[in-house]
Amino acid sequence: MGRISRLGNKLYTGERSFDFVGRKWLWYAISGAIVVIAILAMSVKGLNYGLEFTGGNQFTVSSLDKSEVTQDSADKLREAVGGLGIHNADAPVVTTSGDSSILVQTEELTTAESAKVTATIADTMGVDAEQQISQDQIGASWGDEVKKRAITGLIVFLILVVLFIWAYFREWKMSVAAIVALAHDIIITVGIYALSGFEVSPATVTGLLTILGFSLYDTVVVFDKIRENTKNLRASRTTYAKAANLAVNQTLVRSINTSLVALIPVGAILYVSAVQLGASSLKDLALALFVGMAAGAYSSIFIATPLLVHMKQNETEVVMAERRAKARERRQADRYASVPVFKDDLPVMDPDEPGPGGVLVEERDDDLDDYDDEDVRPRPKPEPEAMGRGRTVPAAQRPVGRSSASGRQQPTRQPKSKRK
Repeated sequence: MGRISRLGNKLYTGERSFDFVGRKWLWYAISGAIVVIAILAMSVKGLNYGLEFTGGNQFTVSSLDKSEVTQDSADKLREAVGGLGIHNADAPVVTTSGDSSILVQTEELTTAESAKVTATIADTMGVDAEQQISQDQIGASWGDEVKKRAITGLIVFLILVVLFIWAYFREWKMSVAAIVALAHDIIITVGIYALSGFEVSPATVTGLLTILGFSLYDTVVVFDKIRENTKNLRASRTTYAKAANLAVNQTLVRSINTSLVALIPVGAILYVSAVQLGASSLKDLALALFVGMAAGAYSSIFIATPLLVHMKQNETEVVMAERRAKARERRQADRYASVPVFKDDLPVMDPDEPGPGGVLVEERDDDLDDYDDEDVRPRPKPEPEAMGRGRTVPAAQRPVGRSSASGRQQPTRQPKSKRK
């Protein structure tokens, strides 16, 4: 068995455990700091909206040879157009389109600036500007429509999430915890876009909607294990916090493995598209997926579960389970703490009728070892000893008394007048 498998087995059985729930304030502080930084980045620096959202100019270089439609040609065009000194064209988006075209997108330009950009493209690619270069004016209306549809889709998704979790788990607090985790993931992802300066395109919107499902899936798996562990707290002799923390540990290896399997290919796409290819739509999608998946795995472990336990800490069943656990801990710390100790003011009780309120006459100290640690009870009265020749006394079927004739215990018989 590998090291990871042994660790997973120990986490599942509870032999080894990481305290995720008990350190909830640490996770709250870390997540709060990250969210504040993301919000400040969005407020101060802002998002770099793409051409589809802001509008601009698009230059299409067509009828090219297949050997000319390469990433090297796109890089040359980007450097040539960006070096013109035109403010709205200092960061052009250059991509290949099919086997015979290259697209150059800039912010909105004047007529003179457009002519200058067209001439530069023609000189760089060695083509006829009038026959092989076309120019289109892109408005921001389409981007606004994408933005509205994305917001509508997000609202509908969140409503469906609340209804699904409430119906599946019968627990509205789980819905609240899941929504908080989703909001946490979205804010962090958008904040990373603001800090990195990556362009927000329709591919970014697609990536944001995709990570919602991934984050929700991971959270639902953890919540399902929590429901299983907390089904009967009294029978399991544990607290809600401990059962929830055990659920997180039991699903920890699965969550890590699932996240790594998803992040490795997405990270490779992000590296190739951002560093080597510079393809805008591909890197925008990959960044949203990479950041969102990582944040989703983090939130399902460190945010959703501790928040759920925090919200349920005042429920009657949870409070009673906590009290029972503390009582068990006290009994285990001193197993004989509930055994009565002799004091001068204790009443002396009749040995034939012992009780927990006093002390038995002529009781030995070693008799305390026979007491139960949860319910102090006196020792049972001894059986009557056999008398004569070592015989065992049979169970009495009717009243027994001492016979003066035989010198031992004998059944007694009442007169006929007193019999019923």
